[in-house]
Amino acid sequence: MSYNANRLVTLVAALCAGVVFSAEAGAQTLDRVRSSNTLKLGYEPDARPFSFKNEQGAPDGYAVALCNKIADSIKSEAQIADLKIEWVPLEGDAKAGAVKSGAVDILCGAEPVTLTRRQDVSFSLPIFPSGTGVVVSKNAPIALTEVLAYGEPSSRPVWRGSPARTILEHKTFLSIAGTTSEHWLADKIKTFQLAASSVAVESYKAGIDRILDGSSPALFGEMPLLMDAVARSSDAGNLVVLRRHFTYEPLGLELARGDEDFRLSVDRALSQTYASPDFPALFTTWFGPPDEPVVTFFRQTALPE
Repeated sequence: MSYNANRLVTLVAALCAGVVFSAEAGAQTLDRVRSSNTLKLGYEPDARPFSFKNEQGAPDGYAVALCNKIADSIKSEAQIADLKIEWVPLEGDAKAGAVKSGAVDILCGAEPVTLTRRQDVSFSLPIFPSGTGVVVSKNAPIALTEVLAYGEPSSRPVWRGSPARTILEHKTFLSIAGTTSEHWLADKIKTFQLAASSVAVESYKAGIDRILDGSSPALFGEMPLLMDAVARSSDAGNLVVLRRHFTYEPLGLELARGDEDFRLSVDRALSQTYASPDFPALFTTWFGPPDEPVVTFFRQTALPE
């Protein structure tokens, strides 16, 4: 065999080896699920209402329920009769990088969909229209509720100018430490030069207690967590979560980047779930009956076939 022929054989062999290696290294999620008969789902044991460990020690919550729907859909779509679901608890730093490393196939939580995060992971269709919301006492002054709910009291100017400005001033507003709501609230007070205070509390319960004892008129925080905290409060009847988003931060399920087939399967399952007549009951279990904006959100989020 000539020198050139030898070089050609060596080159072809190297290329073939490279193709095999790339195929193995970049094995897609559905292929791995089929070969192992196992779908690995990650969840946080203490992230109510999206995911948590219930009294029986099993994963539970809104995101967990959606992931179970996804698992049923993949089982049917991929025709895996004996598909096993492996629930992987992720606490502390274990959550970061769990999808990227392949430790789990889906992170069944509620992660904000941002451009920065999409540099490392992909996301499903949004599972909740989150953002900064606010809770007030049921007995809060009507003018204050109007300003917070609609941006103005009885069609008067917003924030600056009378009477909106006087309604908001000389009050102590609360936010949850370390969240978007803390920075948003402090920035608004500074931007509009209000004579009001912004205080960060460590938990939703602590903030709600201060609403109930009258030491603060309003608590700002992540909308779904506000809704859950109020629903679990023994004084839920004395609290109102206003249906206004001050910021918009849709939440999604984390998936591996570059795996469009798996993402398609996940989004198909979510779309079918949102369009199902059973979805309002599933949503109500965790957040109460969906109002019209929420119904519209999921109607617009679901993709047609």
